Amino acid sequence: MHNPLLSTAPLPEFAAIQPEHLTPALDVLLPAADAALERAVSDAVPADYDALSAVLDVPLERLSRAWSAVNHLNAVANTPALREAYNANLARVTEFHTRLGADERLYAKYKALTASGSHLNPARQQALAHAIRDFVLSGAELQGDARQRFAAIQERSAEVAQQFSEHVLDATDGYSLTVPSERMDGVPADVQQHTAEAAQAAGETGHKLSLHMPVYMPVMQYATDRALREQLYRAYATRASDLGPAAQDNTTLMTELLQLRQEEAALLGQASYADLSLVPKMAESPAQVLGFLRDLSQRARPHAERDLAELQAFAAEHLGLPALQAWDHAYASEKLKEARYAFSEQAVKQYFTEPKVLEGLFHIIETLFDVRIRPDTAEVWHPSVRFYRIERPGTGDAAPQLVGQFYLDPYARPGKRPGAWMDGVRGRWLRPDGQGLQTPVAQLVCNFAAPVGDKPALLTHDDVITLFHEFGHGLHHMLTQVDELAVAGISGVEWDAVELPSQFMENFCWEWAVLSRMTSHVDTGEALPRDLFDRMLAAKNFQSGLQTLRQIEFALIDMRLHHEADAPGQVQAVVDGVRAEVSVNPPPDFNRFQHSFSHIFAGGYSAGYYSYKWAEVLSADAFAAFEEQGVFNPEVGQRFRREILEAGGSRPAMDSFKAFRGREPSIDALLRHQGMAD
Repeated sequence: MHNPLLSTAPLPEFAAIQPEHLTPALDVLLPAADAALERAVSDAVPADYDALSAVLDVPLERLSRAWSAVNHLNAVANTPALREAYNANLARVTEFHTRLGADERLYAKYKALTASGSHLNPARQQALAHAIRDFVLSGAELQGDARQRFAAIQERSAEVAQQFSEHVLDATDGYSLTVPSERMDGVPADVQQHTAEAAQAAGETGHKLSLHMPVYMPVMQYATDRALREQLYRAYATRASDLGPAAQDNTTLMTELLQLRQEEAALLGQASYADLSLVPKMAESPAQVLGFLRDLSQRARPHAERDLAELQAFAAEHLGLPALQAWDHAYASEKLKEARYAFSEQAVKQYFTEPKVLEGLFHIIETLFDVRIRPDTAEVWHPSVRFYRIERPGTGDAAPQLVGQFYLDPYARPGKRPGAWMDGVRGRWLRPDGQGLQTPVAQLVCNFAAPVGDKPALLTHDDVITLFHEFGHGLHHMLTQVDELAVAGISGVEWDAVELPSQFMENFCWEWAVLSRMTSHVDTGEALPRDLFDRMLAAKNFQSGLQTLRQIEFALIDMRLHHEADAPGQVQAVVDGVRAEVSVNPPPDFNRFQHSFSHIFAGGYSAGYYSYKWAEVLSADAFAAFEEQGVFNPEVGQRFRREILEAGGSRPAMDSFKAFRGREPSIDALLRHQGMAD
C-alpha cells in the first residue's frame, strides 16, 4: 500500500493522507530516526558538522515533515478518525524528540564540535550555539530520576495541550443558535445570507448562528437585538470552561499544564517557567518584561479612560444604553465610529474583494522585495486552498529562480481551528545528502468568511490586516538566504522578535498608495474613494488606548501565570488581579477568556505573549524607515529584505534590527502610530 506520509516527493500529498496512514508511517520513520541517532553518536561518525548533519539531520527532517503534515491536517481538516490517530501517536513522537534533545552522547559530540568549530561560518556557529543551549533546556544535563521525570513532563504536557486545543475547537464547533429573521435586524446582508443557508442546510428555518468569527463578530457589531448579543457573548466568553459542558472544561487542564511547566523549570534550575521561557528570547528577565508592560500600561491608561468615557456617553445619549455591558461594546463602538467618522466597517468591506486584495498584496511584495508571485500547482487539503510560487527574476535570458512556495487557506469552516497562523512545510536547506538546495514552503491559514453566491469573498479591513500579518511571517520563512536549516527563515529567531516582519507588514494596510490599488467595490468595481480612506485613517487609532490595555492585560496574565509560584492553583485570581490592575473596563464575572487562551496553553506563546507588544516596538520603528524615505522605496525594501528577512535566525535579532535601522529600537514610533505620543 502506498503511504503518502512516506513519500519522498518535494511536497506533501495532502489529498491522499488518511488517518490509517499515521501509525504505519511512524512505524518506519521513528525507527529510522532512532537508528540515525545511534549511528551519529557512534565512533563511526566524527564530531564534524557535515558528517553529523548527513547522518542525523536527513532522517530527522523526514520525520518532522511527515508529522508536520499530520499536525497541519489536524488543525485545518479535523475529523474524529484523524484526531484519534493523531492522539494515538502523539506520545511516541513526543517521547522520541524528548529523548533526542536530552541524549548525553549526542550532547557530548556537539560540545566536541563546538570546541573545534572556530572555522565554521557564522550561520553554522549560530546553529551550533543554539543546539548546545537547547540540549541544556531539553534536560541533557539531568541524571537519574530527574531525567525520567523531565521526559514524563514533556509527554504529559503535549497530551494536555492537545486536549486543551480540542476542547476549544469542540466548544466552538459545537455551539449553534437558530433565530428567526426578525432577530437579525442590523446584521449585514452577506452574513444573513450565509446564516440562512446554514439553517437551510441543517433542515431548519431562520438563521443558524455560530461562534466562528465571520458570524460572531458581525452579530456583536451590528445586531440591534441586545438579548441576542448577550446570548452569543455568554456562549463565546464561556467556551471550554466550567460554565459549559463538563467534557470540554479546560479548568483542570490549565492548572495541570502550569504545574508541569513549573516543575520542568525547577528541574532545569530556573526560578520559574517564565525565567526558563526567556532563556532563548530577547528579553532578559520576567522583571524586565513586567516592567515594559506596566510602563506601556501607564502610558496607554489615560487614552483608554478617555476612550471608555466617550463610548459610555455616546451609548447613553444616542443608543439608550446608560449602563454599557460587555455585549454592548462592539455594537456601541461601531455606532460611535459611524457617527464620528461617517463610515461603517460594513461599507468599507464592500471594497475589499479577495482577488483584488491579493493582487494588491502581491504587488507590494514584488515592488519592495524584487520577486514575482505566480500561481502554482500542488495537492491541497480542501478545494478552497490555493498554491503559489515566489520567484526572483533572472538576469538577461536566464530563467526565474525559485525562492519559495506557499499554500493559502483563507476561509473558516467546521473542523478548522479558529484564528490565523503561518506554518513551515519545509525550510530552506542546502541538503547534506547531495540533493542540492531545498527551497522553503509555507502554509498561510486564515478564517475569513467564504464567498456567498456568485460574488467574491469580502474581507473586512481587519481581515486585510490579518492577511498582511500572516504574509509577513511567510516572507520571513520564504525569503531567507540562509542555507542552514536550524537558522533559516524563522528557525532560530528569538520568539519575541518573530512578530517583527508580520507586524511590519500590517502598516501597509494604512497607506493610500496601497489601498487605492487593492480595492474594487463588489458591485461597481469602483476603487475605495479617497474621502472614505481619509475617514478610515482618522479612525485608525479609534479606541487604541482600550485595545492596547487589552493586549497588555493578556500579556500580564500570561507572564504572571508562568512566573508566580502559587499561580497554578489560582488561575482565576491571577486573571482578576491583572484586570483590577490594568483594565478600565473589566469584563463580567462569568467571562472565562483564559479557558480558550490557546496561544499560551496550546500554541507556543507560554510566557511569551508579551512578544506582540515587544515586536510592535521593533516593527513600528522599522516601518518608520519607509515613512522617512518612501513607502515604496526599493532601496529601503532591499535593505529590509537583506538585513531582516534574508538573515533569518543566523544572528541575534537585535543585530539584524541594528543592521537595518542603524541603531537600537525606540518606542517613539509605536506611540506615534497608535496616537499615544506626548
